[in-house]
Amino acid sequence: MIGIFSAFAAAISWTYACFIWRSQTVKYKSIDINLVKNIIAFIIFLPAFINISVLNDLKSIIILLISGVIGIGLGDTFYIKSLQLIGTRRTLSIDTLSPLLAALSGVIFIDENLAFRSYVGIIIISISLFILLRQRTNLVVSNLTPITEKNNLSIYIFPFLSVIFAVSGGLLSRIVFLESNLSPFQTTEIRLLGAIIFLITIKNFRINFFLKKLDFNDQKRFLLSIFLGTNLGILFQQIVFKTLPLGVGWTLLSTSPLISLFFATKEEGQVTKVIIFFTTLLFLGLCLIIL
Repeated sequence: MIGIFSAFAAAISWTYACFIWRSQTVKYKSIDINLVKNIIAFIIFLPAFINISVLNDLKSIIILLISGVIGIGLGDTFYIKSLQLIGTRRTLSIDTLSPLLAALSGVIFIDENLAFRSYVGIIIISISLFILLRQRTNLVVSNLTPITEKNNLSIYIFPFLSVIFAVSGGLLSRIVFLESNLSPFQTTEIRLLGAIIFLITIKNFRINFFLKKLDFNDQKRFLLSIFLGTNLGILFQQIVFKTLPLGVGWTLLSTSPLISLFFATKEEGQVTKVIIFFTTLLFLGLCLIIL
């Protein structure tokens, strides 16, 4: 039960944080946003390093560092870039492919099996996703000319890459939980450290700490988004990986697109009945695949 609760809590926290991060992509690069949020989140969870035995858990720590590089360093950077280009709802809708990829990874690496209904779910997902991507919306960026999406499929490379890297990082986390006694709290901090090391190296050790450039209200919102989306979001996610099979857990985490409908009217002109119907149908397809 705790895994199910954690999955929904992670989805809510992550969805709300995404809308705040997207507002910052107008002014700052996605890699800068990702690096700053991870550094602050790492500092908040610093006590997690207490009681970690480096020698006894060295193999798990190395795997988690790699998981952080892949899932948070690369995955979140592409995710935030996707928020900037195609908006929150569409990014989260494409992210619903992650349970399918997670299920396939489970088949290969941790002996999860797919039933016949799963293939029915694949067809439903494919049709729903295609229709959702064909729906045109105007993405309004504050004080700038509205960005009208056209049939430019190249911009969708970022959300698809974020899905691949996020699932890969999650799979590595799941493997660690199966082989070690590290807590979700500890694994969260180790993954954040891996992401920070990677991102700060890519940036040549130059950090654009843009938080000081924001006004007080934006600072509060950004710090809240870090605590919800990075600290609590990843912590809840790690609890899901620890307590639920990879495919099942990711299906529950994929409720983000449904939750995003409650926020979408703030950044898109209108959420139509077609969008609501096929987003819901897409999630039902996922349930057929995993549950």
